[in-house]
Amino acid sequence: MPILKAGERHTVTLTLNGRPATGYAESRTLLSDFIRHELGATGTHVGCEHGVCGACTVRVDGKAVRSCLTLAVQAAGCQVETVEGLAPRGTLSILQEAFKRHHAVQCGYCTPGILMSLTHYLETNPEATEMQLREVIGGHLCRCTGYTQIVAAAVDVATRLREAARKP
Repeated sequence: MPILKAGERHTVTLTLNGRPATGYAESRTLLSDFIRHELGATGTHVGCEHGVCGACTVRVDGKAVRSCLTLAVQAAGCQVETVEGLAPRGTLSILQEAFKRHHAVQCGYCTPGILMSLTHYLETNPEATEMQLREVIGGHLCRCTGYTQIVAAAVDVATRLREAARKP
């Protein structure tokens, strides 16, 4: 990787939600800011800017990461998925449907990050238990729901995934 100088803008090309995207960023630009301000994907929220709250969680090359702790230049050439990518054809994902069904959204600020973390976890752990899902959700701060409905939605999806895997 070439040496990047402060203040210089660099071309950053990545795949955002399955589509090529190119923008410009200084070497210090956070991925969260690049996604929102340069690429216009505003579903990724920025809360604490310290990686604690989880509101900015996206997936980079399939792994859930805090976009406020990742530089845009680090994501060059990567596959980046945001909450907008969960419903590319206008149809909610199974997890988004469960959030809707269980009323797991109130103000909605934390929701995109929680959806991204849970989507990643459930895809890699379809047999997830309630305690494991609580652990994943525990990495996010939500001041509105008390987590009860979020846990119910996540458990609902895990149950549906287990049942679907057992059908011939």
